[in-house]
Amino acid sequence: MEKHRIYTMSVASVYPHYVAKAEKKGRTKEEVDEIIRWLTGYSQEELERHLEKQTDFETFFAEAPQLNPSRTLIKGVVCGVRVENIEDSLMREIRYLDKLIDELAKGKAMDKILRK
Repeated sequence: MEKHRIYTMSVASVYPHYVAKAEKKGRTKEEVDEIIRWLTGYSQEELERHLEKQTDFETFFAEAPQLNPSRTLIKGVVCGVRVENIEDSLMREIRYLDKLIDELAKGKAMDKILRK
């Protein structure tokens, strides 16, 4: 089976779109970073290093220090697909991130986004 195109895309190529989406709705780059750190367990320095290195999504999630166990509480639709029903584990992780950024852009409180 051929890999989905997103798997080989660098996180750095999508990251500015996450930030722009958030900022357009009055949120911040720092909040985007906090969401990514919460989801993956990366420190800010590690996150920035991956962005600099142009790490692809497959490697980014494979090397994540500690995927947050609460991420399974993320429910809803992204790109017309229910995230909790996505079979492919890597695609589900990517869609979790997309869903969290959507929630941020919709004005949801960080406590709710981070499932606290």
